[in-house]
Amino acid sequence: MEKDGIVCDSPVQTEKPTAYTYIVQCRDGTLYTGWTNRLEERLRCHNAGRGAKYTRSRLPVRLVYYECHAARQAAMRREYAIKQLSRQEKLRLIAECGEEIRAACRRINDRVYVMNGDNDDKREKEN
Repeated sequence: MEKDGIVCDSPVQTEKPTAYTYIVQCRDGTLYTGWTNRLEERLRCHNAGRGAKYTRSRLPVRLVYYECHAARQAAMRREYAIKQLSRQEKLRLIAECGEEIRAACRRINDRVYVMNGDNDDKREKEN
């Protein structure tokens, strides 16, 4: 199911998911996992330095993975489970998520960077 460019491939299909578990990759290559009820807004907050303390010194971040959930409790449980994974296991999760989710992450990142006033030249230098 796709809503506002966000693809949800969860067992519980809702008209609009209420929560997301996500992984962002920081400028230094590290991964940060969190949950939110507003995915794009949260990504903008991270990139504006108003996100998690961990990401503030590692900007910019880019979305590399997310999951949709019908309730915040499910997103919080999944966040905890992902945080228990090793880096290699997280990278495998990201690699196996499928092209549809990767494409949605690219679209979301593009919208967030445009909204923040960044351009492709800046992103290319950081990648």
